[in-house]
Amino acid sequence: MAAARTSLGRVLPGSSILFLCDMQERFRHSIVYFPQIVSVAARMLRVARLLQVPALLTEQYPQGLGPTVPELGAEGLQPVSKTCFSMVPTLQRELDSRPQLQSVLLCGIEAQHTTLDLLERGLQVHIVVDACSSRSQVDRLTALARMRQSGAFLSTSEGLIMQLVRDAAHPKFREIQKIIKEPVPDSGLLGLFQGQNPLF
Repeated sequence: MAAARTSLGRVLPGSSILFLCDMQERFRHSIVYFPQIVSVAARMLRVARLLQVPALLTEQYPQGLGPTVPELGAEGLQPVSKTCFSMVPTLQRELDSRPQLQSVLLCGIEAQHTTLDLLERGLQVHIVVDACSSRSQVDRLTALARMRQSGAFLSTSEGLIMQLVRDAAHPKFREIQKIIKEPVPDSGLLGLFQGQNPLF
């Protein structure tokens, strides 16, 4: 279903889903800021569960790259195995079964392929920038710029959490407030965004 307000990028719990892409053991030492992005993705998953936002988890060739790292806290989520670099072909049926879906919140490894496929379906894509990374900072920076140029929204985890909860009167706000107050690890983004960066 095409997003109604693509230009604004509104995020609402009832029309959003959290994608958790390929945060697996073998990537632990090859992806820059891996522990930090997993920590932030775990934060997003905790909030998603509180707000009843569905979450989908993939693993890239788990026979060779290992299982999802335990610190993500994804117990209860059934990982979907894939070989395609995009999450979308593997999750096609799941997406088709959600006609109300407008926004995908994306965390994980090498998110560019998934982003382009989701945008092609007419969905809003919100990149959780402090929960996404690549093999190098150059690849990460270029991918973020590419996704933004293609129409994805770049947001921090805190920005998206505040959009989802919307109001301090929300019945889950106190629990979410505790999560927001927890220190967020430095995921190496400040250096990417500082100065006159021609890609942003």
